[in-house]
Amino acid sequence: MILCVAAAGCHKKAPAAGAGMQALPVQTYAVQLQPVPESSEYVATIKSRRSATIMPQVSGILTAIEVTSGQHVDAGQVLMTIDPRQQQAAVDSQRATERQKKAVYDYNVIELERQRKLFEAGVTSRELYDQEKQAYQNSKADYESAAESTKTQESLLAYYTVRAPFDGIVGDIPVHVGDYMNPSNSPPNVLTTVDEFKNLETYVYIPTERANEIRSGLEVDVEDTNGKLLQKSSIDFISPQVDSTLQGILVKAPVIPTPEILRNMQMVKAKVIWKTSPMAVVPVLAVTRQGVQSFVYVVKQNNGHFVATQVPVTLGDTVGNAYSITSGLGAGDKVIVSGTQFLVNGMPVMPLGG
Repeated sequence: MILCVAAAGCHKKAPAAGAGMQALPVQTYAVQLQPVPESSEYVATIKSRRSATIMPQVSGILTAIEVTSGQHVDAGQVLMTIDPRQQQAAVDSQRATERQKKAVYDYNVIELERQRKLFEAGVTSRELYDQEKQAYQNSKADYESAAESTKTQESLLAYYTVRAPFDGIVGDIPVHVGDYMNPSNSPPNVLTTVDEFKNLETYVYIPTERANEIRSGLEVDVEDTNGKLLQKSSIDFISPQVDSTLQGILVKAPVIPTPEILRNMQMVKAKVIWKTSPMAVVPVLAVTRQGVQSFVYVVKQNNGHFVATQVPVTLGDTVGNAYSITSGLGAGDKVIVSGTQFLVNGMPVMPLGG
């Protein structure tokens, strides 16, 4: 007898409606169609449209570091100094040479004018006048060459003072005062980076299987690693090529710098919204699971009484504290949102709302 009772309890089956079983009071929710986005989530990277890797252009000992990592700098601000003494000596020597050439040139300007007057007065020969013209032209060429050499040496001297190429944020500084800088090193010395704190973009690689769905203007929700929405954006660039390493297509979406989006190469999540369609949406509390199958209980009438009917559904994306339903429900269906753990298929219920 005990075995029979136990066996009977193994199969939950509600008695027929109206057989004397008291109806369970339940809260209901009338299903409505709501616009639900179909989306895919990808790991993405924030990058600046202007980002410079600063490397030495000349050889020498690093004598000063004027900035710190994370510091905001203005265009032209001094970042570092490489010992300029050897190059300064070369500039000073070249300037002296230029002054010497200038003195010879100035003398020949005066001498040429004097010889011209003497030649026109018949005092000197044309040969002497032509020789003076040649000397003038030679001294002029020498002076101009020396002046250009001075400019070249001065330009090289400027490379010993490393400056910010534009307004931005200083990145990591892997070098130290006293390090020897050599632009021909392999790999080359990296002094630091400067990233512009504006015109940021989200870099997203989308699998090639969805290539036909990618289009300019698709909405992108930029989220932090915890899923918090940071900004809404849209795709404004689609690469014409497939990345051979990731086998994905690069798309970009602009973002505005905020306290939560601060750095070049910052990792975020990007939710690409492919389309928005009207779908049934039900509260999370309405959904139960048996294995891999999801169900909801729908209130239906049976012989003039209300009963809970178990309906299999296919879940879509979550919408706040609700699930979108891709199949199984329609607008107007009344799903039960309370006491679902006590329900069995065909059980009498008393709807209280919805």
